[in-house]
Amino acid sequence: MAQAKAKQLTIGKVIARCFIVFFTTIILIVFGLLMIMLVIAKGPFPTAQKIFVCSVKETSAIKFLADWFYTDEQIAEYVGTFRSNTTDEVTNPDLVKITAKASEDGNGGESDRPATELVEVTGTTYRGKLLKIADPSRVFVGISGEFGKGHEGKRVAEMVSSYGAIAGINAGGFEDNGGVGNGGTPLAMVISQGEMKWGVRGASYDVIGFDDNNILHVGTMTGQQAIDAGIRDAVCFGPMLIVNGKPLNEEKDLGGGLNPRSAIGQTEDGTVLILVIDGRQPGSLGATYDDLISVMLQHGAVNAANLDGGSSSQMIYDGDLVTVCSSLNGPRKMPSCWLVAPEQ
Repeated sequence: MAQAKAKQLTIGKVIARCFIVFFTTIILIVFGLLMIMLVIAKGPFPTAQKIFVCSVKETSAIKFLADWFYTDEQIAEYVGTFRSNTTDEVTNPDLVKITAKASEDGNGGESDRPATELVEVTGTTYRGKLLKIADPSRVFVGISGEFGKGHEGKRVAEMVSSYGAIAGINAGGFEDNGGVGNGGTPLAMVISQGEMKWGVRGASYDVIGFDDNNILHVGTMTGQQAIDAGIRDAVCFGPMLIVNGKPLNEEKDLGGGLNPRSAIGQTEDGTVLILVIDGRQPGSLGATYDDLISVMLQHGAVNAANLDGGSSSQMIYDGDLVTVCSSLNGPRKMPSCWLVAPEQ
C-alpha cells in the first residue's frame, strides 16, 4: 500500500513539474518576443520601426501591437499614403495587344510562350511564385457561393476543385474583424463570369478586373461604369501598383512593410501574371509594395494591382499548394479567388 501511494505521488510530481516547465517556457518565449518588439519599436533604427509598424498594421489579428508603442500621429507618419493610394488615370486598353494563344493559334503553329509557366521569385526579404498565363481568356473570378451573413467562404483549393481549374490564388478582401472572419462577406464588389455577385452599381470601387476583350483594368470606377466597360470578372482591393506602364511608388517608402502578398498584372502581349509572396517565415519575411512593383515590372507588366494578402495569400497549381501559408491554422476561407481554366 505504501509503495502504491509513493508511486502515485511520484507520477503526480512528474506531471506537475512537466506543467511547470511547459508554462515557464511559454512565459519566457512570450517575454522574449515582447522584448524583441520593444527593442525594434523603441530602438535607434528608424527603418526597423517603420517596417514594424507598416507590417503589423496590415494584419487583422495583431494590428493592435503598433498601438502599444506609438501614437496615432506616429503611426500615420510611418504608414504613409501608399496603402490608400488611388489614381484618376483610366486603364488604356490600347496598350495591350493580345497575341496568338500559346500553342492554340488555330494556324497549326505555336507561340514561343508556354500556355502556363511557373516562376520562382526571390528578393532580399522574400520568396514566392509567379504564374504566367499566356491566354488571358482563361483567367476568371471564382466564388465560394452565396455571400453575406449566414454564409461562409471556401479555401482556394476548394474553389479550384469546384470549378475544375488548374490554378488559383486568393483575390478580393472580406470582412475579417479580429482576424477570425469566415470569408462569407466580401468587402466590395465582385463580378464573376459576367454577373455582379456583390456590390451596388452606384458605389465607387477600386476595381481589378478583365473586360470582354480579356484586358485587365485597374483603377477606380463605379459598379455601373464597370458594367458599361464590359468588365466580365473583377474583385476589389488595392493599392494599384502599375497603371498604363507607370509604377505608382514614386515615394519608394517601403509601403506596407514586410508581409505575405498577392498581386495580379498583365503584360503588353496579354500574358497574365499572378503572384504570391510567402511571408512571416525565417526564409521569407515578406515583401513591400515596392517589391511587388519591381517583380511585376521585371516581368513586363503594364497594369498591376495588389490583392488581399497576409494569411489569405496562397497559390494552387496543378493540384498542389506551391506557396507556404503564413497562418498556423492553415489556408483561410474567402469569398473569391482568381482561377485559371484548363486549355480548350
